[in-house]
Amino acid sequence: MMEITKRQTKETDISIGLSLEPGQVKIDIPCSFLAHMLEQLLHHAGWSGKIEGKGDVDIDYHHLVEDIGSTLGIHLNKIFSKNKYKRYGWCLLPMDGTLVMVSIDMGGRAFCSFDAIFPTPKCGDFDTELVEEFFRALSREGRMTIHIKALSCDNSHHLAEAIFKGMGLSLGQALTPSPLDPSTKGVWS
Repeated sequence: MMEITKRQTKETDISIGLSLEPGQVKIDIPCSFLAHMLEQLLHHAGWSGKIEGKGDVDIDYHHLVEDIGSTLGIHLNKIFSKNKYKRYGWCLLPMDGTLVMVSIDMGGRAFCSFDAIFPTPKCGDFDTELVEEFFRALSREGRMTIHIKALSCDNSHHLAEAIFKGMGLSLGQALTPSPLDPSTKGVWS
């Protein structure tokens, strides 16, 4: 049975359940662009699961995006704390004229370096500045270090998609079972 993480505020209502095995991905949120990006992340991580959410999108997508990032971070941190995993993941991902580097450490320290400039302020009705907000929330609540760097960019859609795909590949790596303890300190957290 898949464990579910929920987050409910006055602004949003989010529910996330993941399996670290391939399978069906279901994204049910009122933001098509973010749904597409999350589907890419889960697919490239090699996972199945569902992400459901609603919120005050009549204002804009900010609260929804940030709270999905926060809830996903909480959920991933719970998964990581239950077993021995590799802890680190990284990816250099090309997408046509875009090249993105993503690296993560699920070692319990929240830090996000986001060095990617979108050439346009929007993809459809989605504010591209929200991509960074998503990953800052993921880092903070997931207690993970995230480095994202765009090495080249041909358009905003490719940049966002390369970042989410690269994060999926990196998370899939970091959450691969390992016989080793995730730290040489002998204490975790």
